[in-house]
Amino acid sequence: MASSFRCFLVLYFLLSSLYFTQISRAEEDIVEEGILYIDGFSSIAKIDEDFICATLDWWPPSKCDYGTCSWGNASLLNLDLSNKVFFNAIRAFSPLKIRLGGTLQDKLIYQTKYDKQPCTPFLHDDTELFKFTQGCLPLSRWDELNEFFKKTGAKVTFGLNTLNGKTIASDGRTALGDWDSSNAASLIRYTVSRGYTIHGWELGNELNGNGIGPAISADQYAYDVIALHKLVQDIYKGKDVVPLILAPGGIFDAIWFPKFINKASNSLQVVTHHIYSVGGGNDTSLVQKILKPSHLDEESKYLQNLQGILRNSGTSAVAWVGESGGVYNSGRNLVSNSFVSGFWYLDQIGMSATFDTKTYCRQTLVGGNYGLLNTTTFHPNPDYYGALLWHRLMGRNVLSAHFQGMKKLRSYTHCSKSSEGIALMLINMHGSTTVNISLSVTLANAKESPMLLQVTNDQNPRHGIEREEYHLTAKDGNLHSQTVLLNGKELNVDNFGRIPLLKPIRVNPSDPISIAPLSIVFVHIPTIQVPACSMSTREYM
Repeated sequence: MASSFRCFLVLYFLLSSLYFTQISRAEEDIVEEGILYIDGFSSIAKIDEDFICATLDWWPPSKCDYGTCSWGNASLLNLDLSNKVFFNAIRAFSPLKIRLGGTLQDKLIYQTKYDKQPCTPFLHDDTELFKFTQGCLPLSRWDELNEFFKKTGAKVTFGLNTLNGKTIASDGRTALGDWDSSNAASLIRYTVSRGYTIHGWELGNELNGNGIGPAISADQYAYDVIALHKLVQDIYKGKDVVPLILAPGGIFDAIWFPKFINKASNSLQVVTHHIYSVGGGNDTSLVQKILKPSHLDEESKYLQNLQGILRNSGTSAVAWVGESGGVYNSGRNLVSNSFVSGFWYLDQIGMSATFDTKTYCRQTLVGGNYGLLNTTTFHPNPDYYGALLWHRLMGRNVLSAHFQGMKKLRSYTHCSKSSEGIALMLINMHGSTTVNISLSVTLANAKESPMLLQVTNDQNPRHGIEREEYHLTAKDGNLHSQTVLLNGKELNVDNFGRIPLLKPIRVNPSDPISIAPLSIVFVHIPTIQVPACSMSTREYM
């Protein structure tokens, strides 16, 4: 009896295994059709040519979150500027915007020629604001950083200490008093005297409204920005190029931001805000959030609200995402530095561009568990390659596009960056469904009825020209992998520390665009030429 029961169990498990294997295979073979509708008459937004930006921070090795110390020697004070991979990773963008700043910038002082006190680094102290003592930037290190950025061709913005001169009220929350600009003025004058090029000076980090530390009122912050603008105008008087003034570098606040912008608008060129929309580094549901379109969509209301504030204020200032790491408190290992991170990162890049955001800065270039580069080796994490493909393919003019089909397929369309045609970024967040996409391009002039330009590429007289596709997938299908495949081949730096070439596959333009499950695809289609992407439109819009 026992022997028969054992035989029954063995047969049951064999049949069950076969059944579930067949179900799994069936799921893997699911293919859905969809149509991407593109309006080619005019663009809906325009981004900077150097839209992609990354940050470098001040956190020392003793910075820890949830018991994990993930920063290593990634601080601007001790970063290895001689590393070939690091150098080549920046050079590959030509140029890469880099924002120097972060929480500790508001506790940083700058060495001057006349300082008699030693210039000491940040030291961990739980009793201090942000749990670190005041730190100091040596002039010799500032020289080294500027020489490095010059060689790499980076465009640098620098975050200044807006707490300098202020006192903290008895509530432990409110920062009172005017910004003391004397130390910043010394650094700026030194920078100009040495001929260093700074793209912009930014005031403060997350000290507005519901910030991470002391809060500065909108009126006071505007007053401080006006002072910075005057200071920069005085120091750069007679220079051909004057750096941008950026602020406030904070989390969006629907009440605080309009007050600030209305008062500071004449002194401000860029309104910077920060986004951490996925969750904290200790959140166990990060992957589920990253792959959930409705969660990713929540950020769109803040991007839209900020654009509304800018329009209503009449200011000429533009919006940047000045810092975004997705997962706050230094990220999470094997999530925000792995392949799965690309689903929120690249989606948020695309979404930000549709709302006329001019520049998007990733926290970080290197440092923490959310760097584009590995903190120890400087080798690129998967998001680096996604950012590089965006930078090379997606042009300034953003087109209106709507995908009709599976809800987990995200799509973004731009004019091609440096050649004819259009460029697409397509993100398939579904775990088992391939999506075959056809294109429908129209010219929806508001004064006339929409005109169908093209439904299939076969109708285009230049149909013989192939399109270029770049398919990004995780190694071994593991979303937590830190190795990415481009068209099935691993991307790795070589023995000389050189960034690999990103080569496309060439596809017959009449074939549908096939997006595999859990993959990210960039497509360049030179055969689709629309008014929004004409050379005159690119130049004057």
